[in-house]
Amino acid sequence: MSKEKRSFFERLTGTVRMEDEAEVKTTKKAAISEQNAWIEEEDKDAELTVDVYQTPDMIVVKSMIAGVRPEDLDVSITRDQVTIRGTREEEKVARDEDFFARELFWGSFSRTIQLPEEVDVDEAEAVEKHGLLILKLPKLDKKRQSKLKVKTA
Repeated sequence: MSKEKRSFFERLTGTVRMEDEAEVKTTKKAAISEQNAWIEEEDKDAELTVDVYQTPDMIVVKSMIAGVRPEDLDVSITRDQVTIRGTREEEKVARDEDFFARELFWGSFSRTIQLPEEVDVDEAEAVEKHGLLILKLPKLDKKRQSKLKVKTA
């Protein structure tokens, strides 16, 4: 804006002098690009939000993955942790400068969760229902015993 003091009428109505109009447009564009700067952060995975709880015989992990195809998900499980990775692809429907708000996350995401108990990796199950990923991880029964028969060699 110009260094001159704006008149009472200009301050009251919010009008801008013609010579100041170009500067106002430049300032608005700069503000919009600064506001959307986080969008341009590349090479960083967003952290997926999760709910993790237990039942007497399993650990359940839930996460919203709406807009992600099952083939774009990678779920890795070990006995004591689970990692969920994926990518949410954006359809180009408008130019960047045509957006009024951009709050949805597009790009890659991941989350590794340390499990409170060991789980049976072979019996784990992953289901997607209406954009909600549900992982059912059966707990290992450490108290389970079995008798081994001794064979002669």
